Amino acid sequence: MHTWYEKAVFYHMYPLGMTGAPKQNTQEEPSRRFEELNQWIPHIRSLGCTAIYIGPLFESSTHGYDTRDYKLVDRRLGTNEDFKEFVSLCHQSGIHVVVDGVFNHTGREFFAFRSIQEQGEASPYRDWYRGVNFGWGSPLGDRFSYDAWQGHFELPCLNLRNPDVKNYLFDVIRFWIEEFQIDGIRLDCANVLDFDFMKEMRRATEGMKQDFWLMGEVIHGDYARWVNPEMLHSVTNYELHKSLYSGFNDHNFFEIAHNVRRLEAIHRKLYTFVDNHDEDRIASKLREKEHLFPIYLCLFTLPGIPSIYYGGEWAVSGTRTRTSDEALRPALSVSQDHELHCPLTDQIAVLGKIHQENPEYHDGIYQELLLTNRQYAFARRAEKSICITAANNDSQEAVITVPVPIHASTAEDLISGDLVPIENGKITLTLPANWGTVLKIRED
Repeated sequence: MHTWYEKAVFYHMYPLGMTGAPKQNTQEEPSRRFEELNQWIPHIRSLGCTAIYIGPLFESSTHGYDTRDYKLVDRRLGTNEDFKEFVSLCHQSGIHVVVDGVFNHTGREFFAFRSIQEQGEASPYRDWYRGVNFGWGSPLGDRFSYDAWQGHFELPCLNLRNPDVKNYLFDVIRFWIEEFQIDGIRLDCANVLDFDFMKEMRRATEGMKQDFWLMGEVIHGDYARWVNPEMLHSVTNYELHKSLYSGFNDHNFFEIAHNVRRLEAIHRKLYTFVDNHDEDRIASKLREKEHLFPIYLCLFTLPGIPSIYYGGEWAVSGTRTRTSDEALRPALSVSQDHELHCPLTDQIAVLGKIHQENPEYHDGIYQELLLTNRQYAFARRAEKSICITAANNDSQEAVITVPVPIHASTAEDLISGDLVPIENGKITLTLPANWGTVLKIRED
């Protein structure tokens, strides 16, 4: 029996950016931007997506990761009731909802930090933050120093070994489950979170909601340290992300295949993507825009839980600067679909449907079938059926012969709908330039 997240195709929403919310949270009354976000739900479902990762949502002062109230939806987006309605509408459409859990640090307006600012050593919250030292000052003028995330002193780091802090945060999670019925949390900065904290979180959330999903933001490292029965269900697969875009840019499928083989043991549990709110848009990162379809083809059919970042289906471009991520998080309205809709939009919808309807992609064994610099074929195997992906990153048509690892006479092309003969245990395919396909084969 598969869990919902093992079968999921995610749509990633950065709501403050996509709704054009003010950069600074100075308003007193909540906005009504969830009314616009609600309108995205049918579009997201049409792409074959069955889950949404949305965030950050906690009330914050600027970009969303400087939390000032964990139990309040950011007023620039709306009210708690507005978000409750959003989740309900998603659930009615068969879409699970995962939110950002920003637990490594808070903003400076969070009540515990304000207490230390006002009361100093007398504050009952002096041990809620790491590295608090009243014999030193901070670069922002505080009469004490403290650990800050990557030297950003507007983001003081919580002391996750303090039982009071842990209990508070677990209560926050319980609140979001009970109040909003969320289905999981993406842990921001999971690569620096205390391991014991994450273990306790796993035990706590298992008792709060069945199949509650914990996914962590981890850039690089041994992913198995985080993804195991004691800690998280998944982490962000930055290694595959890197090998995908560089493998296509360099015409080097070997890099992608090497990454898949190396992580095969836990690969299908990892959250896979080609871009996100922190990375340049894939439409900007690829040297050849014609590679957009085959790179998404690989994303949806290689081991992993695939995710589309909002606007990706429209081939939206964007590159970060030294000082700003704003170009990665543009204001977009679903009403723009009529002007931004492109062939890739329909192609992604087909791939989403393929991933959703074929169990080979939920737990099927990965098997490499053909590998050159510019052509790549692999299978995802179930007990009596397989799905074969064949991709061509060359600017020229390619004719390839692929071995079929089960006994069968015919394959169905899930992209075109054509039937393709299998002869002597092999299948010969003519792949157009910068293209690919998916074949479904059932054992005779």
